[in-house]
Amino acid sequence: MIVQLIVAVISTLAFAVLFHVPRQEYFYCAVNGGLGWMVYKLSLACGFGVPVSSLWATLTLTLVARMLSALRKMPSTVFLLAGIFTLVPGSGVYYTAYYLIMNELSKSTAKGIETFKIAGAIVLGIIFGLALPQSWFNRLGRLTDKKGTSERV
Repeated sequence: MIVQLIVAVISTLAFAVLFHVPRQEYFYCAVNGGLGWMVYKLSLACGFGVPVSSLWATLTLTLVARMLSALRKMPSTVFLLAGIFTLVPGSGVYYTAYYLIMNELSKSTAKGIETFKIAGAIVLGIIFGLALPQSWFNRLGRLTDKKGTSERV
């Protein structure tokens, strides 16, 4: 699991570079992506299915992205888009299309439904995380500003 966590952090960092995230935010994006992957793997280890694990991981990513947004004075999408990269079911879409082209319709249907469930769980995680009022997160930013710990370089 440690190797997967390291790979998740590195891939999130690479995705942040690809999306032209400001340099000073690379570390936070990478940590958010690693945290999301860790929650996903821990949820799987606790016996949750892949869609439910994706939901928990996405919800965690969204909430952390909103906290980082308030603390770092950046839009939450900076942290969310880079962090969500490791959870997107790209291989599921690939195998759905592959099985369809190879005329294995039962495998294509099964993989397509599984992929759709994961994508839906990711969407729900983002919606639930964004449903909380931004003022809750802004308080966190104001608390750190008063203490002087969140000075930007």
